[in-house]
Amino acid sequence: MARIEDYALIGDLQTAALVSRCGSVDWLCFPRFDSGACFAALLGGEENGRWVIEPAGPFQSVRRRYRDDTLVLETDWETTDGAVRVIDFMPPRESAPDIVRIVEGISGRVEMRTELVIRFDYGSIVPWVRRMDGNARIAVGGPDALCLRTPIDVRGEDLRTLGELTVEEGDRIPFTLTWFPSHGEWLQEIDPEQALRDTTDYWNEFNAHCGYEGQWRTTVQRSLMVLKALTYAPTGGIVAAPTTSLPEHIGGVRNWDYRYCWLRDATLTLLAFLNGGYVEEARDWRQWLLRAAAGDPADLQIMYGVGGERRLTELELEWLDGYEGSRPVRLGNDASRQFQLDVYGEVLDALYQARTHGLPTEAPAWALQRKMLDHLERVWREPDEGIWEVRGPRRHFTHSKVMCWVAFDRAVRTVASHDLEGRVERWTHIRDEIHDEICRRAYDPKLAAFTQSYGSQALDASVLLMPLVGFLPASDERVQGTVDAIQRTLMRDGLVLRYLTDDEAIDGLPAGEGVFLPCSFWLVDCLELMGRHDEAHALFERLAGLANDVGLIAEEYDPDERRLLGNFPQAFTHLALVNSAFNLALHHPPMKRRHADGG
Repeated sequence: MARIEDYALIGDLQTAALVSRCGSVDWLCFPRFDSGACFAALLGGEENGRWVIEPAGPFQSVRRRYRDDTLVLETDWETTDGAVRVIDFMPPRESAPDIVRIVEGISGRVEMRTELVIRFDYGSIVPWVRRMDGNARIAVGGPDALCLRTPIDVRGEDLRTLGELTVEEGDRIPFTLTWFPSHGEWLQEIDPEQALRDTTDYWNEFNAHCGYEGQWRTTVQRSLMVLKALTYAPTGGIVAAPTTSLPEHIGGVRNWDYRYCWLRDATLTLLAFLNGGYVEEARDWRQWLLRAAAGDPADLQIMYGVGGERRLTELELEWLDGYEGSRPVRLGNDASRQFQLDVYGEVLDALYQARTHGLPTEAPAWALQRKMLDHLERVWREPDEGIWEVRGPRRHFTHSKVMCWVAFDRAVRTVASHDLEGRVERWTHIRDEIHDEICRRAYDPKLAAFTQSYGSQALDASVLLMPLVGFLPASDERVQGTVDAIQRTLMRDGLVLRYLTDDEAIDGLPAGEGVFLPCSFWLVDCLELMGRHDEAHALFERLAGLANDVGLIAEEYDPDERRLLGNFPQAFTHLALVNSAFNLALHHPPMKRRHADGG
C-alpha cells in the first residue's frame, strides 16, 4: 500500500483522482466528488478497483512532477532499456467526465503494461464489460458506465482489462476513460492531445491571476490550485478533501468522509481566494454559502453536500478493509447533524468580509444574517459539540463561544460600515456579555491559559484563534500565557496537537492521532502577531516542508513515523497555509482582515 504522501491529485472541477507514485489510479469517484468510487484500492486492495500503467519489467527510478505548474501530472520511469513518461490529467469538464493517460516514449524501447480493474460502488460491483466498435470497451454496473478507448489491443482476463504495449522514443499512446450513466448513450470520443492542450491552458490561465509574489510563491500557488481543484464548479462549493476514511491514526477508527463542504471553512476560503486575487472564486463560494444556509437558522448545519444537500447519512462499508487496516470505512458523515455554535460566527464573518472586500451584495443576504442573529441570541448559552465534532458529551467549548462573539461583533461592524438597519444596541450588549463570560469561565488563572471548555483544565489549540479573530489582542497577557501553555503541552516534535486524546471522555473515541497541521499554522499566525517573527517564519518553513514532492498536504502528520495522515489533500490545511503565507509576507497582524475593525 502506498503512503498517503505517495499520491498526486488530478481533477476536473467536479471530481478528482489520486494517482500513486508508481502509476496506479487508486481512488476516483464518478461523476461527483461524493459519488460512488469506481477505483477504491486506496481503501482496500486492487480487487476493489484501480488502473495501473507501468513498465512491464524492473525499473531503476521513477520521478514525477506537475507540468509547468498545472494540474497535469507527469511520471517518468528509467529502465535499462530506456525512459518512458505517463501523462495523467482530467480535462475541466464540458459534458462527461474523462480521465486521460498518455504514454510517451522518451528514449530507447520500453515494454509497458496496463491493468484496468473497474469496481463500481466502492469496489462492490463487478461490471459487465463488452467490446464495441473501434476497440472501445464499455463497462456497465448499476447506474454507472465507463468507456475505455485506446489504440492498443486490450483483453479481458480474470475480471480485469489487460494490455501490453511497446513504447519507443517519440511514441504517444493515449488511453481515455469516460463516465456516463448506464441508461444513456456512450459519448463521442475526445481528442486526447487537444484535451491536454486545453487542460494545460486552463491551469496556466488560472495561475496567471495569482496575486502572491512572496518567497513562497510556488507553495502558495500550488495550494490555491488545490483549492480550485476541490471546487465543485456547478455550485461553487468546496469539499474538505476528495477522499473518505483516510485515518488520523493508522489502524484506528478516526476515519471520516470529507467529501462535503464545511461552513467552518467559509472565512478562510474567502480570504484565501481574495488575497490570492481570485475574486470570481470567492464570489462563487459566497453564493454557495448563501444558498446552503438559506432557510430556518435553527436548521443550519455544519456541512452540506456539494450541491447544498443536507442529508449526509453515515454508513459503514463492511467489504472494504480500510487504508492499512484502518476500519471502519465510512460513507456520509453524521457530524452533519451535530449542534455547533461556531458555524454562525463563521457565516457572519464570511459575509462581513465579503462586504468589506467589495463583493457585490444582495438584500436577502442581510435579512438571512439578521434571522441567524435572532436565533443565536436564543441559543448561544447552550453547550455544543464544538469545532472538533466530538462524539462525546456536549460542552461549553471556548472556541464555540468565541465564534458567537464574532457573529455579534461582525453584525455591529456591518451596520456601522455599510449603513444597514439592525438591532445594534442589543447586539452590542450580547457581544459584551459573551466576552465577559468567556474571560470569566474559560480562563484558568492557575494554568495562565484559556482552556478547551468552561471549567476544564484541558488545553485546546482552537483557542489560538482568539487573537486572530480579534477577540483579544496578542499583547494581552492571557493570550500570551495561552500560547506558552499550548507550546509546553500540545507540541509534538515542534508541531501542534488539537488537544490530548488520552481521555476518551472528551470526544468519545479511542486515543491516538497525529499533529493537526492547520493548528500549527494558527500558531504561526499568533507568533507573527506577537512579534516573534523568527519563530513564526521557522515554523512556517517546517510546515511547508511537510508537503509531498508535488506540493500536496494532508490534515495531520505523524512525527514519529514521518508520514502524512488523514484525508488528502486537505482544503483546511492548504487554506491555512495560504493565509499564513500572506500574513508573513506582508508583515501584517495575522488574519488582520478578520479583526473587528475589518482593516
